[in-house]
Parts: sequence; C-alpha cells; structure tokens
Amino acid sequence: MTSQTIAILEPGYARYDTERSVLAQHDVQVLSVAGDVEAVPALQALDPVAILVRERTVDKSVINACPNLKVVVRYGVGVDNLDLDLLRARGIYAANVPDYGAETEVSEHALALYLAVQRRVPSRDIEIRDGKWGIGQAAMIPNRENAILGLIGCGKIGLKAAEKFRALGFTKVMVFDPYMTDENATTADVEKVDLDTLCSSADVISLHAPLTPETHHILNADRIAQMKPTSIVVNVSRGGLVDEAALAEALVEGRIFGAGIDVFEQEPVSQDHPLLKSPNTVVSDHAAWYSERSVAVLQSNAAHEIDRVLQGQAPQSWVNPW
Repeated sequence: MTSQTIAILEPGYARYDTERSVLAQHDVQVLSVAGDVEAVPALQALDPVAILVRERTVDKSVINACPNLKVVVRYGVGVDNLDLDLLRARGIYAANVPDYGAETEVSEHALALYLAVQRRVPSRDIEIRDGKWGIGQAAMIPNRENAILGLIGCGKIGLKAAEKFRALGFTKVMVFDPYMTDENATTADVEKVDLDTLCSSADVISLHAPLTPETHHILNADRIAQMKPTSIVVNVSRGGLVDEAALAEALVEGRIFGAGIDVFEQEPVSQDHPLLKSPNTVVSDHAAWYSERSVAVLQSNAAHEIDRVLQGQAPQSWVNPW
C-alpha cells in the first residue's frame, strides 16, 4: 500500500508523468487536488508529505491541513504565494525552480507583446474583419528610431529581452536594478539609472523584477505620469509590480500609447478588470514562460527537489532557510 502522497494544487499541467517518473523510486502517489473550496478537506484526507504548486496560495489553512508536510515546491521562480515565515516556523522546506531555461520564452513573449501593441496588430485584425480597409494612418504608430528600452529588473530574462529589443533597433538600454553591479552593467552594455529617469526617458518599459514588498506597485501613478505619451508598458513578471488601475486610467486618457500585459495582480483576471477595456492593450494569460520544452524541464526540476527532501537532503533551491 502506498504510504505517502505528493499533492499538486491545481490549476497545474495537463499531465504529471514527469513527476511520477522522477519520484518512482519512492513509495509515493502523485495526485492533483482541485483548486477550489474543497482543497483543504482534500489535503486533510491525503495528508501529503509534499506539495507542488503554481499560482495557488499556500497559506495557514493549507499548511495546517498537512501535518506531515515536509516540502512545498513552487513551479517557477516567484514565491510570493507561499507563506515562507510559517513554513520556516514549522520546519517545512520551501523551494522554487529558478532555472528552467525559460529566459528565451519570456523574453520572446515580451517582444511579441511589444510588437503587437506598437503595430496595433489586434485592433487591425478586428477592423479588417469588420470590413474596414486603408485605416493605417487613422491611428498613430510612434517612431522607434533611436528608441530607448527601460528594464525594471535585469536578471537573465531582462538581459535576453535587451538582446532581442536591440535587434529591432533600440539603441540604448536603461536599467533600474539595485542588485546589478556596475561591472555587470558595463559587461551587458546597459546604463544603470534611477527609476524616475527610466520612466521619463524610456520608450518601452519592460518589467522583469520579482514581486516583494519593496517592488509592489513599483510602477505607480506618479511614475506612470512621468512617461512619454508614446510609451509602452510590458509586464511579463508579476501583476503586483504595476498599479493596474493607474495604468488603465493613463491608457484611457491617452497619456501613454499602449500596454502588453501577461500577468495580473489577481489571477485569473476578472472580466470587469479595467485593463481588459483600456485602448491599445494586449493581454495574455500568464503564458510568457510556456513552451513544450520549458514545461517539461520545469516539472522535472520541481520533482527533483522533492526527491532530494525524501532522501533526507535540503532542496537545491531552498528559499526559506533556517
């Protein structure tokens, strides 16, 4: 009889064959738990030793439902949905998957959102299907000659994004990232600036920072007010980095040109969210990280963290050390 359970909090992935293969040497069963009000009773019944989670919140109610819990692994980088302090107090490991090779996917998605907004691709598609033609000059498309890219956060993904935007002709990359050294900035050929300078100078502002108390609403109403009327905001990181109401207001009032948004502060996004109604705004469903390749690596790396804990080791990417 199987003695231990690995619980996957949905929504997750289409299949979990990868996790089962990695953990086959252990006496465990891998089961998914629906992400609804029944999740806590289901966890109480399963009493899992490990939890795998994407976007669901792992809070006190979830943790209390699992008295034998040893580790929680976040599929991905950000861990703002995990109660790290409580997990630490209970002696439960928390781990993430910081490196699953999605730098290419995320940076490509940032570029795709930018181009869709800049060239007004979605609205052109709708207008042509509505029988309109010759409408190109009816709506302004900003000139991007000598354009400046502004990066809020410049780790691996930000650097990949800079590389791709440069290929389009962006001549300068400004970066706000307190953790980037001057040496690394010189090597990457980027200019470190303060946030106000970035907001007032950049033609495109692309966010690639983690969500922390310090970065929450880092792009707020005051900073959005400093942006050029031709500026575009691209967010493929975390919704909480942006004051979404202030961004939507600026778009509706025509104070900035457009936005490409892959992430929202509350997900799934509500149908009455103001950014779903703002002009020249292209949205996607937190999909920037995804490709068939990246999801396979992500699932494998996450399962290997559980494998380490079940073997009596600490996770490789341990995020709540004690």
